[in-house]
Amino acid sequence: MPPTPPAALDGVRVLDLSRVLAGPWATQIMGDFGAEILKIEKPGAGDDTRHWGPPFLTTPAGEEGDAAYFLAANRNKQSLTIDFAKPEGAALVRRLIPHCHVLVENFKTGGLTKYGLDYESVRALNPALVYCSITGFGQTGPYAKRPGYDYIIQGMGGLMSLTGEPHGEPMKSAVAVADLFTGMYAVTAVLAALRHAERTGQGQHIDISLLDSQVAMLANLGASYLLSGQTPQRLGNQHASIAPYQVLPTRDGHIILAIGNDGQFRDFCSAAHVTLADDPRFADNEARVVNRADLTAALALIMSGRTTAEWIAALEQAQVPCGPINTLEQLYSDPQIVARGAVHDMTRADGAKVRLAASPVRMTATAPSPRLAPPLLGQDTDAALRRLLGVDDEALRKLRDAAVI
Repeated sequence: MPPTPPAALDGVRVLDLSRVLAGPWATQIMGDFGAEILKIEKPGAGDDTRHWGPPFLTTPAGEEGDAAYFLAANRNKQSLTIDFAKPEGAALVRRLIPHCHVLVENFKTGGLTKYGLDYESVRALNPALVYCSITGFGQTGPYAKRPGYDYIIQGMGGLMSLTGEPHGEPMKSAVAVADLFTGMYAVTAVLAALRHAERTGQGQHIDISLLDSQVAMLANLGASYLLSGQTPQRLGNQHASIAPYQVLPTRDGHIILAIGNDGQFRDFCSAAHVTLADDPRFADNEARVVNRADLTAALALIMSGRTTAEWIAALEQAQVPCGPINTLEQLYSDPQIVARGAVHDMTRADGAKVRLAASPVRMTATAPSPRLAPPLLGQDTDAALRRLLGVDDEALRKLRDAAVI
């Protein structure tokens, strides 16, 4: 067999001081692309999300293992348990700095200064280091010292004001989108900073916040307000600028119609054997948006005449964008998901089997790969400290006796 080509981030070592979701999501992505991730965790406890369940993994010994939450964001990492709240632990982490290219942390603004692990302190140890700070509100501004959580940011950042039924309660997303988008932005920033460091030998401090990321991801809705000064209103499952672009009931469930232009609407009417496209109220998208209530009432009556599967078969034949609303059981058994290899099986160091969502990235030369299952707490501490710092068995014993590792 030909040798396996190096991964895209092969040779990049990341010191991961983050926990919960935004930071771990970012470092998992870097790990997927081949970076070596040294996840620093508190001895005996670890990342908070190891305990955020149920559900929990059952170990081969029949005991309760780590939570699914932790498993979702921590593959392709090594776990080192070091208590850097103790001076000896902080010194140990500082010794790792010269061996790393990236540091990711999500402590409150200024929270690492007392350990000598803030950017100004570690820059002296490694001028080329890319140091990424992820916080709720950023390093500056009146809210800089506040703790930030995804739920709060979805509310403060405008997303919840736009999500939910028009006369109902504002709703958060079921998935922690502020955390996840922040993690994605963090990866993008780190890669750009690494490119700069390669050219110049100089690292930099990346300041990225959940609130800034949430504001950026408002996209067209944010731009609409900035352009018009008019506050977008909650529309439930409908779209502010396109119609019909919504959920509709069928004979046995629901379907999503995502009709993006007038030609598709005419194709829909032809497939549905109706003449709505000839009605001046619905002849073009602007008219359909203005007359949204009448259109929805007409479509609800039409769509209730067939099952979801019958509609999808007919509309896909007519090339009209539509789709079902899958449960997760339906999703993971969908033939497209199976064909794309969107789920992979991994085995942890204790033999426990886990099924995890794969990286969504497909590349012809340096595809991301699931090399390492989410680590057991502290499983790599001794090996990493021996390999990188030359710590011998006696020193490891003393550190462990002092509860530093």
